[in-house]
Amino acid sequence: MARKILYRDAINEALDQEMARDDTVLVMGEDVVGGTGTNGEMDAWGGAFGVTKGLYGKYGDRIMDSPISESALIGAAVGAAATGMRPVCELMFIDFLGVCFDQIYNQAAKFRYMFGGKVKTPVVIRTMYGAGFRAGAQHSQCLYNIFTHIPGLKVVMPSTPYDAKGLLIQAIRDDDPVVFCEHKALYATEGEVPKESYAIPFGEANIVRKGGDVTIVALGRMVLLAGQVAETLAGDGIHCEIIDPRTTSPFDEDAVLESVGNTGRLVIVDESNPRCSMATDISSLAAQKGFEFLQAPIEMVTAPHTPVPFSGALEDLYIPSPERIDAAIRKVVAYG
Repeated sequence: MARKILYRDAINEALDQEMARDDTVLVMGEDVVGGTGTNGEMDAWGGAFGVTKGLYGKYGDRIMDSPISESALIGAAVGAAATGMRPVCELMFIDFLGVCFDQIYNQAAKFRYMFGGKVKTPVVIRTMYGAGFRAGAQHSQCLYNIFTHIPGLKVVMPSTPYDAKGLLIQAIRDDDPVVFCEHKALYATEGEVPKESYAIPFGEANIVRKGGDVTIVALGRMVLLAGQVAETLAGDGIHCEIIDPRTTSPFDEDAVLESVGNTGRLVIVDESNPRCSMATDISSLAAQKGFEFLQAPIEMVTAPHTPVPFSGALEDLYIPSPERIDAAIRKVVAYG
């Protein structure tokens, strides 16, 4: 039975259900316990965004605070995964990948390949990305494209509470390392989520909205903005098909190409910087494998190629806006 809950609560519920089901599942991270279990219990954080709140009381030492050392945290989690545990560790901000990148891309991502398939590394790295919080250039980036580039990693980007729960359960059960990317602006969004446990397979895009005039491929939070724009454009007779890839690795190429084959037009909405991004990768896919379908040039709506500004006014301009998405769609529809 579905009921409406917040995105952060859907993630918490996925962790809760998987920890109850499988005692090899651990949760690790900075302040994921906080003051719970001490005289400071009322100050327990549950991580920087309160996602793991309440789990320590149920699972005790299977919820572990780490030192403020991302290299130690990720290294310990990867080692635990290689020895039979299923750790879910919280990398507080995706921007901190530089501190622990070797453990991810040179170790976890390569174990199965280097050891002839004899070693599994079922580690999930939950991490937070995205601008809009006046957190500055070192806490606001969209770096999922970097993880997507690495063979051996699976990269997940849920846009709704329903997807967040189902994809996290799938990630925890997966035998490969998964980077699970959560946009900070989505935590307070609400949606229908079943109480029971369910898993959403990786590599299967969600067709959020059907339409025959233009294909919009949107990532993470941008799915919500694209949906708002599509609703408005429908009133003007422009019918958009919105595709949410849900995972960038594996990526559902067939869903994108089939949609472009039907609409002949493609707009990609990606909060990441434009160079070597998911937007450029999806554009390349359409140009290489779907060129004969295209009736207009591909449009990309992205952040500029700059760091995220701290100035509120500039940060608002930095993030792809509904107005820019609207203009890009109208441009490709009007072409020719």
